Amino acid sequence: MIINIHPDNPDPRGIREAVKILNRDGVIVIPTDTVYSFASVLGNSKGFDRIARIKGLRPNKAHFSLLCSDLSDLAQYTRPLPNEVFKLMKRALPGPFTFILESGGNVPKLFRSTKKTIGIRVPDNNIARAIMLEIGKPLIVSSVHDEDQVLEYTTDPELIEERQGHAVDAVINGGYGELYASTIIDCTSGIPEIIREGRGDVSGLI
Repeated sequence: MIINIHPDNPDPRGIREAVKILNRDGVIVIPTDTVYSFASVLGNSKGFDRIARIKGLRPNKAHFSLLCSDLSDLAQYTRPLPNEVFKLMKRALPGPFTFILESGGNVPKLFRSTKKTIGIRVPDNNIARAIMLEIGKPLIVSSVHDEDQVLEYTTDPELIEERQGHAVDAVINGGYGELYASTIIDCTSGIPEIIREGRGDVSGLI
């Protein structure tokens, strides 16, 4: 099933349709400002397990990211941040970056896994943010690509639906996606460290 939503001016009807699926413990594929991603609502253990199975992972070994609509969610889901880290995130987000932080008490234990850290993203994408604002919660996300290789088909939502449609409840068609995943910055030591260079440009940022 494909839901067509314009990337610049998201149709409220399409957003509500996506949210309705998510609220029924659904898993959908959404556009971000990097590659398309599998998504379910934070706290939906069934959705978490389904995404893990799609990715070929054991749920207790899966390290997915938390997609937030803005930085106001940080205090709920992470431990207090050093001022320098918060300023860095404020400069970088919304944007194609994932920040690894120490998780707070409101993050479901299954999602935290055994590492007690969490990857936080605030995407520069109107559709993803509209879905989160409508549903009122962050999303659990994992990129639609193999761990070692970003495949060309993952930029095209119709091809994603062909290959993954049997495993998810809907694919949001928000236009062609990006080929490269986010840049990952680990801030758990208090000193930002780039652990994966992706689409986000770190020059002048760190």
